[in-house]
Amino acid sequence: MSVKINALEMENVKKIKAVQLTPTENGLTVIGGKNRQGKTSVLDAIAWALGGNRFKPSEPHREGSVSDPHLKVTLSNGITVERSGKSSSLKVIDPKGNKGGQALLDSFIESFALDLPKFMQASAKDKADTLLKIIGVGDKLYELERREKELYEQRHTIGQIGEQKAKYAAELQVFPGVPDEPVSASELIAQQQEILRHNAENERLRQNKLKIQAERNALNEKIEQLKSELEKCTAELQVKMVELEVASKTVAELRDESTAELEENIAEIDELNKKVRTNQEKARAEAEAEEYREKYRAFTEDIENVRKERMSLLENADLPLAGLSVSEGELTYNGHKWDGMSGAEQLVVATSIVRRLNPECGFVLLDKLEQMDLDTLSEFGRWLEGEGLQAIATRVSVGDECSIIIEDGESKLPEPKYTGFAGWNGGGF
Repeated sequence: MSVKINALEMENVKKIKAVQLTPTENGLTVIGGKNRQGKTSVLDAIAWALGGNRFKPSEPHREGSVSDPHLKVTLSNGITVERSGKSSSLKVIDPKGNKGGQALLDSFIESFALDLPKFMQASAKDKADTLLKIIGVGDKLYELERREKELYEQRHTIGQIGEQKAKYAAELQVFPGVPDEPVSASELIAQQQEILRHNAENERLRQNKLKIQAERNALNEKIEQLKSELEKCTAELQVKMVELEVASKTVAELRDESTAELEENIAEIDELNKKVRTNQEKARAEAEAEEYREKYRAFTEDIENVRKERMSLLENADLPLAGLSVSEGELTYNGHKWDGMSGAEQLVVATSIVRRLNPECGFVLLDKLEQMDLDTLSEFGRWLEGEGLQAIATRVSVGDECSIIIEDGESKLPEPKYTGFAGWNGGGF
């Protein structure tokens, strides 16, 4: 059985003159009163009595009082805790005979139960760490979240690159009717050189014809001039005539080839190759864009797998409250992060986690419950009853929802019409 508070007695602590209280065993005990009457001093006194000097108020002695502070708390496990005298010395009486003073109290009292605002004001990460420590999956969950974040960042980068590639490919112009590969200028030049050599040979043959003609003319002149050598020259002439005839036939068959088309292709080769390279660049960009799209899809699948594993890890964990989880390193309840929860939900979440930290501690101290309306307060009380939890809380009110009223440091019962929260049964929050 978890330990709860059966009775309280306190005198001359902070604003308290004299207060006695018997909290309800399960559910909500509301300490009401107007501002600056000593409501919070009651909670501070309980925390000091049970939590030790770390909870001791900086000015524990009631102003104007000639008597020293006195605190007495009776617990459900039979232990009685007293602090009294000038030095507020601690006295722990255990009917079982156990000794240990503050160490004995610390063994079953959770410090957060004495100072719930400390948990509620902790950072989002610290709250999540506390929950993960309780359910024992912190290291594994943070590794999965780190992996998910890493995959998400990689996928984001891949997606950006893929979009850039696709956009670049879309902006490139396509030139139809051009070769798939750039044309080599050296090949065209080699063809040109071959034609030029061919034409040079033709020119040589033409010059040879002219030379023969010149020789023939010279011989005719020589025949005219040298009658005495007519026979010899005539013979030579016959030979040259035959050679001339052969040469004339060869020259008549010659046909010069034009280099105009090649010269035009050479002049246009840079423009042609530019178009070819543009087409190749577009095809390459489109292929790269598709490659990055495929990588993006793969990263998306990996992220989903990690998320499923993380969700499975939390779903199978023994959580202190249904709906609790951890997302992106922060505590969540029913899908909402801490700052998205209502004040009442925050109290339920904090109380559930603090109780699990030390299940032997069956109570929690709550301050300033005026944030709740009466319906919500009633629901919260029923939830505490259903969980077997005891909560002692303050509220700026003198209404009939209050168990006691603190007025000028002293306790008094509320109006008789009050029936108390002990009558709340069942339900949940």
